Formats: sequence, C-alpha cells, structure tokens
Amino acid sequence: MIDFTFSEEQEILRANLRKFGEEKISPRLAEMVEKKEIPQELIKELSEMGLLGMCISPEYGGLGLEAVAAGIVAEELGKADVGCAIPTFFLVQCAWSYILDKYGSEEVKQEVFPRMRKGQAFVGVGVTEPDAGSDVASCKTTAVRKGSTYIVSGEKGYISGVREAEKYGGGFVTLAKTTPELGTRGMTLFFFPIKAVGGVTTRYTEELGREGISWGGFYMDNVTVPEHYRIGEEDKGFYLVNQGFEFARGLIALVCVGAASKALENGINYMKQRQAFGRPIASYEGLQFVLAEDYSKLEATRLLAYKALWMYQKEQREGGFSRFQVSGAIAMAKMLAPLWAFDAANHAMQWQGAYGYSMDCPEQRALRGIRSYTLAEGSTEVMKLIVTRELLGKEYLAYK
Repeated sequence: MIDFTFSEEQEILRANLRKFGEEKISPRLAEMVEKKEIPQELIKELSEMGLLGMCISPEYGGLGLEAVAAGIVAEELGKADVGCAIPTFFLVQCAWSYILDKYGSEEVKQEVFPRMRKGQAFVGVGVTEPDAGSDVASCKTTAVRKGSTYIVSGEKGYISGVREAEKYGGGFVTLAKTTPELGTRGMTLFFFPIKAVGGVTTRYTEELGREGISWGGFYMDNVTVPEHYRIGEEDKGFYLVNQGFEFARGLIALVCVGAASKALENGINYMKQRQAFGRPIASYEGLQFVLAEDYSKLEATRLLAYKALWMYQKEQREGGFSRFQVSGAIAMAKMLAPLWAFDAANHAMQWQGAYGYSMDCPEQRALRGIRSYTLAEGSTEVMKLIVTRELLGKEYLAYK
C-alpha cells in the first residue's frame, strides 16, 4: 500500500524549521529587502542546524540526508521567506554540493565543504550564459587541457550567489566544452573557484525579486584551473549536470508551494476580516471557488514534487528508477509549481484590494520571488519539452 506519511524524524525537522522560520526569518524580510543581503546571523543559524549542504557525506561534515528531507526544508524556507532569497541560498548549495560530493575530487571536497558547512563559502551553479540559458548544449565556454591543468575561457550570466562566492570564497559547478566537435558528448563539469584563481571578472545584475541573494555573472579570460577541480570524467559533464538540475528543480517546486501556501494563508485571514456589503468577503462564492482551485493545485503540486524527489533519491541510491523516469517526474513538478504558485499569490493580492497592490503587502514579494522560478534551473518551456520527450520518445524531439 502507498504511505504518504513522513517519518517521525522528518516531522521533527519540519516543526523545527517552521518555528525557526516564524521566529527568526520572517521578521527580518524587510531588512533583507533594504540591505539586499541575508543577515549573517541567519546564515550562521542555518549552519548550526546542519542545513547548509545537508545531503553531503558525514565525513565532510554533512548529514547525508536524502532528497525528500531537503524538500521539507525547501518548503518551510519558502513559507518563511516568500521572497525566495534564503530558499535560493539553501537549494542551490544543497543540490550542487551533493553533485560535488558524489563526483568531485577528494582535494576539492576537503577544500570547500568545511567552510561551506560553516556558512563561510558558497557553492552554486554557474552554467547559464548570455546566449545560452536552458539550451545548455549551446554554451560557448571552453576548457583546454594543458598538462595537469585546464585553460578556461568564457562567460556565465544570471547566476545566483556571485557576490557571496566573491566575498566568502567557494565557487560554482560549471560546464565547459573540452571536445567541442562532439557537442553534448564533449562537455566537462568543473568546480570553478572564484577567488582561488586569477583572471576572473565579476559583474552584478539587479533582479526583480529575491532580495537578499546576489545575481550576476563572471567572465573567465584564459583562467588556469588545476585538474582536481574537474568533476567526474572528462567529456561526461552534460550527463552529470542534469542530475544537479533535477535535484534543484524538485526543491524549487516545493519552495514555490511553500511561498504560495503562505500567500493563501494571508489571503484567507484577510478575507475573513474584510467586510463588503455587510458581510465578510470570504462568504462570496466568487472568492471561495478561486481559493478552492488554488489550494487544490498547490496540494497536487506538493504531492507531485515529493514523489519526484522520492524517485530521485531511489534512483540515486538504489537505481530504482531510470534517469528518464526521474527527469520526467521532476520536470512535471517544476513545470507546474511556479505557474500555479504565481496564480495563487496573485489571487491573494487581489482579495486584499488596494492594500494587495501596495509594497506593504507581503504577497507582492512572493509574486516576484516565485516568478524567477519559471526560468531558474530550466525554463517552463524546457520542462514541457522534457515531459513530452518522455511521453513521445526522443525521435519526436524538435531539436537534436
């Protein structure tokens, strides 16, 4: 029989996260918007709770937890910070430190993980390029082997955490072409350290939401990268990077659910209190029916996202599902979550009338944060391509 219950340990994790979010994170959202950074005290507490890189091996200071537990954290952080800065800070490090742990060299893990676990280094993903977003295969960054090093040249853009990596150290899991004539079969994955190598120029871009975590890019001009920063085998990077994207996409789906659920909660409270034409607006069917649809869609997405992460961890640890089965399930959750969550936040703003349009209304923050996830870690359109690829077969792809 199917069992949808969480374990006792997982329920304790959720309860602790909710308390932490309500008491420590939510009261500081306005400060994060103003200063455009996550308070160092919150990062320290995330570290002390074991949440930074929580899925990496215990031998490197991690908890070795599974993807579903990470999903619980993502959902609760989404509720606490509906602007999605802290959730992004968490999820990119969780997903990509996992890939670094699984396929990275001993040297780079010993160098990066102890500091990352303390909140003193950032581990993110830097794959997107100005002319190659979700079309990862079109990246122009190259890495040429020279003895025991690689000479890397190229540009990455629209990357979360550039300032954090530049300030504290760490770097990004990134992709480069090592055998360009082979296309996707000639791409290699690297951990690219921002401060540990020379020849790197950074830049910053102001984004619509997610105030608290930086957004920008970096340019690599013939940067010498030691061989031990390579992740996995040469020319196998395209296959490895998708495992990281899938983990991150599953977490994103639950961040969206968490943020939108909080928006609905606020909207419900307002509907019960606000009077119009002699009765609470919550008594009008026009609002009730929209609420019913929004809540049901979020609950469906939530279940789909947890199922997808469960499939992911089964495939990663036991080989219980194929790579393509996992890709399809994750893509469905990532495809639906930001769209339905955006609608829910937008409706919650509408229920609150003129106040809902003000910057004082927290739902505008959720709306802007959620909107980023229709693009981050693969656009909605690409998620649809992945889903239909699994339904129809590779021979019906519009691209090769």
